[in-house]
Amino acid sequence: MVLEELSLINYKNFDSVTFEFDPKINCFVGDNGIGKTNALDAIYHLAFGKSYFNPIASQNIRHGEDFYMIDGRFEKNGKKEKVVCSLKKGQKKTIKKNGKEYEKLSDHVGFVPLVIISPSDRDLIIEGSDTRRKFMDGVIAQSDKTYLHNLIRYNKVVAQRNSLLKYFAANHTFEPETLSVYNAQMIQYGVPIFESRKAFLKAFIPIFKSRYETIARKQEEIGLSYKSKLHEQQLEDLLKKNLDRDRSMQYTTVGPHKDDLNFEIGGYPIKKFGSQGQQKSFLIALKLAQFDFIKELAGDSPILLLDDIFDKLDENRVSQIVSLVEDDDFGQLFISDTHGDRTEAVVRSTHQSYKMIPLRQELKNTKDV
Repeated sequence: MVLEELSLINYKNFDSVTFEFDPKINCFVGDNGIGKTNALDAIYHLAFGKSYFNPIASQNIRHGEDFYMIDGRFEKNGKKEKVVCSLKKGQKKTIKKNGKEYEKLSDHVGFVPLVIISPSDRDLIIEGSDTRRKFMDGVIAQSDKTYLHNLIRYNKVVAQRNSLLKYFAANHTFEPETLSVYNAQMIQYGVPIFESRKAFLKAFIPIFKSRYETIARKQEEIGLSYKSKLHEQQLEDLLKKNLDRDRSMQYTTVGPHKDDLNFEIGGYPIKKFGSQGQQKSFLIALKLAQFDFIKELAGDSPILLLDDIFDKLDENRVSQIVSLVEDDDFGQLFISDTHGDRTEAVVRSTHQSYKMIPLRQELKNTKDV
């Protein structure tokens, strides 16, 4: 999968601009606030139909405008493909592939395999379980449409069940027959989600540990495990057992939507006991393992986005990541950095073709190598 051209209209801080890309390495360089991360986010947007950094779609429209459009021209398996994502205020977001609009945005996920490594990835360690579940779900969903559809349906059922629990509390009533309908649907979609997550972690963990050892350049006892109450009890039994608690709390307290991933080093939570270097290596290993996993299932090298990593990682780690493009297993790479000379020195050492894209107010002057 190669992104050949990207056109943006009214997307974030961009007015109207078109970029042409090298099939291997592309580097957006320029001062802070000039739009380097926004350019990478536009590429992410083409893959997932949403921003990586701002989930509120309307806030991605340039100030003072009423719409945005992102137009990507790809080459995939020898075929030219066009993906357009657009949004107009007051209307629903649309994604078109080769001129045909998707009926459901979720149908597009997986068509453009992509992995992003960003400073905001630290949220995976410091934030709550929801962030880690989204990471796990995102990896699986890129190669498993059934999983994504089950997840969408499951989340909808949980939201409906929560509304019903609130209704019961507000009206001092209880209808077990109605609740049982939602319980049955939770089981219908939730159990396959749990089984898919178990299978994913079984395949993913060895890849992750191998990547960590390569990046850290030493053997450390690291742990990645799947935390779920469904390991011990069936979902049906959990829902029955926690009924009184659900009614008291007015929301569904058990199920796959409460699962988590445990990140450990030396048998202890990496959040509390891991050094900054260990945490960074852990996160990069997670993302590169994601790359390996998606590539294996998709049969195509994902596009890899590296956002602002020079300012967040030491140069040795950055060089290790960039050097991976020497391997034929890796495809197209996009990098953002504030220092063009530093970036060019690293990418030149790969002996791969590359393109430096200086971003200024006028968004001109690209340099091909």
